[in-house]
Amino acid sequence: MTGNGKSRWADDEEDAALEAQLRKEKEEKKRLKAEKARKLGAEKQAAAAAAAASAAAQREQQAHYDGDEGANNGPPSKRRRLSPEHETAGAGASSSAPAGGSSDRNTSSSSAPKLLRFDGGAFGKSRSVEEYDKLNDIEEGAYGWVARAQEHATGKVVALKRLKIDPKDRSGLPVTGLREIQILKDCDHRNVLKLQEVVVGQDTSKIESIFLVLDFIEHDLKSILEDMPEPFLASEVKTLLLQLSAGVNYLHDNWILHRDLKTSNLLLNNRGQLKIADFGMARYVGDPPPKKLTQLVVTLWYRAPELLLGASRYDSAIDMWSVGCIFGELLTREPLLQGKNEVDELTKIFELCGIPTDETWPSFRRLPNARSLRLPTTNSAGARIATGSLVRAKFPLLRSAGVALLNGLLALDPDRRLTAKEMLEHEYFRQDPKPKQEVLFPTFPSKAGQERRRRRQTPNAPVRGQAVADLGAVDLSGIFSGREREERGGGFSLRMV
Repeated sequence: MTGNGKSRWADDEEDAALEAQLRKEKEEKKRLKAEKARKLGAEKQAAAAAAAASAAAQREQQAHYDGDEGANNGPPSKRRRLSPEHETAGAGASSSAPAGGSSDRNTSSSSAPKLLRFDGGAFGKSRSVEEYDKLNDIEEGAYGWVARAQEHATGKVVALKRLKIDPKDRSGLPVTGLREIQILKDCDHRNVLKLQEVVVGQDTSKIESIFLVLDFIEHDLKSILEDMPEPFLASEVKTLLLQLSAGVNYLHDNWILHRDLKTSNLLLNNRGQLKIADFGMARYVGDPPPKKLTQLVVTLWYRAPELLLGASRYDSAIDMWSVGCIFGELLTREPLLQGKNEVDELTKIFELCGIPTDETWPSFRRLPNARSLRLPTTNSAGARIATGSLVRAKFPLLRSAGVALLNGLLALDPDRRLTAKEMLEHEYFRQDPKPKQEVLFPTFPSKAGQERRRRRQTPNAPVRGQAVADLGAVDLSGIFSGREREERGGGFSLRMV
């Protein structure tokens, strides 16, 4: 059955008008964008023409001066010299002068130091973020939003990080953002994420429209660990740790503390190369470090015990504690010390590393939050408990060199903790199995390239200005009950039958 009547599903006049309006708005946006690109191109051409005209005028003026000097045979005009020409003049004088004292004088004059001039850098206008097309969101962190984008001119895929700035804050760009930009621009290492440029939004009157253009890396280590059916091989763990220690060693050699090392801030590309990222909490320090530093740094699960106990003066040892926590996480695919709060985190640290004593950590009781701690001395049976580390029991498949490295990174006393340089030279990396070559590293599907990463229930990095937790009087006397059953660790026993 057919008919000439209009279908009830057909667009009416209102739908057609709306569609026409949307099409008109879209064409208007395209026109404005094309007009903006045309004006930008015209400005660039005008600037290039002005520079060419200025250079031509300088050349013409120089030629005019040279002609006047030859015609008038007068004194030479004053010209800017990049360096003195005493060597050529001295050589000509020495060839025409008699031997003797005059040659000595020429020799001494020709050995005078040269005047060196260097071209200094200049401030330029930042490019617009409109030079990039946003492809998809990647992650939201404590100090910014990260998205994947593509540059119009080259087609290169990059990561765009928009800094988190409170528009109500009248103090301008936060110090965390300034430090991150400065440190990333200064760093040049294969295991540190590279900053390409800083771009601004279309509305430059808003200070929150500031974006960092970074190298795009396919994975972060935390997402890989969460989705792996099996943990990394021992050779792959060594490759990752070597790259991590090389990057941290570079930072510490250049007086930089990262202060938020964790697996979600370690990126891994499809060629097996690891890069340290997210410098929102990093800062420069000297030797000795400043007398008072921010106490509330480093994500809770990776925070060193001296920070939990209120230390306001610390050094690169806090980063090495985080490296030790990452080492344990690579072996188990789970964060090593998952405390619910500062007190629970201290409890888990002492359960794994032992309670501090005058021998293992002499300056422990001088820390502000350590004075009121009640630590256990005997177990439930009344016997004196052991105070050593339980790393061997927790990682029974780890060889002696690996246990020694992990114990050195998780030393309670920061003065006895391994440095990044000592870690690079450790026996663990020379034993079999040897570290796997990066080109032989396995590849994984990229979440950052396809979809928004899943948010897991993990603690965020501390926010600047947040109050430091006051532990008060804490009783930790019961944390080692039943420890005598855990101290034996891995191994086997023979039984006669």
